[in-house]
Amino acid sequence: MDIIDPLADAYASQFTSPDEGLLQEIAATTQTMHPHAHMLSGHVQGKFLEMISYLLQPRRILEIGTFTGYSALCLAKGLLKDGKLHTIELRDQDASVARANFNRSIDAEKIILHIGNALTIIPELQETWDLVFIDADKVSYTQYYQLVLPLVRPGGVIIADNVLFHGQVLQQPVSGKNAKAIQAFNEYVLQDVRVDKVLLTIRDGLLMIRKK
Repeated sequence: MDIIDPLADAYASQFTSPDEGLLQEIAATTQTMHPHAHMLSGHVQGKFLEMISYLLQPRRILEIGTFTGYSALCLAKGLLKDGKLHTIELRDQDASVARANFNRSIDAEKIILHIGNALTIIPELQETWDLVFIDADKVSYTQYYQLVLPLVRPGGVIIADNVLFHGQVLQQPVSGKNAKAIQAFNEYVLQDVRVDKVLLTIRDGLLMIRKK
């Protein structure tokens, strides 16, 4: 299902600031070489993440789900001078590609890549987060959220990707393991009085959550 009209999507991209060269290369290589290229954040969403990071000026960013490193590089742009971005990737091969991409960036020293299960790694980091981006296995979204929210500073932001899950959450009844997990996550956050939230129809849906 095309959630966003392709013409509107192309128009939005046309009137969005272009990516820098490295991001363009990563996007192009991922699109041509990776069997799951649809997982890439892409131009408009990447620029949105970059802008949110610039506005928040975070000292600590957590990304759950690195993929090939595109979104991490977008998020890292707004870090304070002494800021760090921790990004967690389960798959060794994707982590290897991401590391190579990070090493080509001027923000390389600000990015710390962890390989393994995020549910295990996050408690070991002992950080307070200003900005969190969740874009990993959909079945664990609620667990990730429950784990990181107490570690987010008041006024900090969590952004969850794929919350429309290819339009499958719009179909009743919701079916499929991942779509059901995303629907349960959306409903859980809706009922959480500790946060304000807005669901944005960017790409495959972004749920933007601000801790009160």
